[in-house]
Amino acid sequence: MLMHSKKLLWLTCFCWMTIASVHADVITVGDLNDPATSNGDYVFLPADIQQKADAIYDSLKLGEVGLERDVFYKGYKGYTYLLYRGKLDNVNVMTIADFSQSSKNKRLYIIDLAHMKLVFNTYVSHGKNSGGEMATSFSNIKDSFKSTLGFMLTTDTYVGGSGYSLRFNGVEPGINDRVRFRDIIVHGSRYVNAQAAEEDGKVGNSLGCPAVPLALSRKIIDCIKGGSVYFIYHPDEYYNAASPILNAVIVNPKQLINTAIVPQVGSPEAVPLPTAISALPVVEKQQK
Repeated sequence: MLMHSKKLLWLTCFCWMTIASVHADVITVGDLNDPATSNGDYVFLPADIQQKADAIYDSLKLGEVGLERDVFYKGYKGYTYLLYRGKLDNVNVMTIADFSQSSKNKRLYIIDLAHMKLVFNTYVSHGKNSGGEMATSFSNIKDSFKSTLGFMLTTDTYVGGSGYSLRFNGVEPGINDRVRFRDIIVHGSRYVNAQAAEEDGKVGNSLGCPAVPLALSRKIIDCIKGGSVYFIYHPDEYYNAASPILNAVIVNPKQLINTAIVPQVGSPEAVPLPTAISALPVVEKQQK
């Protein structure tokens, strides 16, 4: 029994060492205690990408409007991951909905990376079965009336029962890949605004959609539509352990792409996107 345990331990260590040696520029778990490479909780975020994230965060003074640096790092890592994978058609905009905050806060942040400005900081709803003022429970199941977490891509717009609306495609299997089937969309709501937040201590809850103030909905949708990244964050233990994006290893390329302004893929000026991502194994996903 003891011999079997030793063999299992050796095999586990060998697998991790093999993953760590795939690319010399990958920052691995083994570097946690090395001050030259460790970024604390962001050991898989290369130094120059973290520096770029810090520059954006500090320049836009995002901390003053309630977005924690930790949350921004996670969002920017996902943006970088999807950019390097060639998944973004609208590369100049990044959206973070911070569901760790109360819904009475302006917890939606839409950042224009091309012009280095925060274009929207406003209210956003969560699903009625995710919680009242605070979101605490999340799902990938249709008719759960809960919000979903993680990284999604904005897609097409349409006019439906909720007016002018925007669809998503989820990019994290088992976490948010059913958002389109669930009809989770961006739309405007008369119950998501400053008046509701002040009078009720929270904005109105949705059926799972990240609804925004009706007066701003068309401008917000037109800003982020067409393949931009949309990140819904919460310090949920399951999501943070299971997310293939948050737990990815990002290879540090010799020349980091200028992610502030990147020509559209296919244009004459387009920069070839490197295959710069290696994913580590993550915990087994379970449907919630």
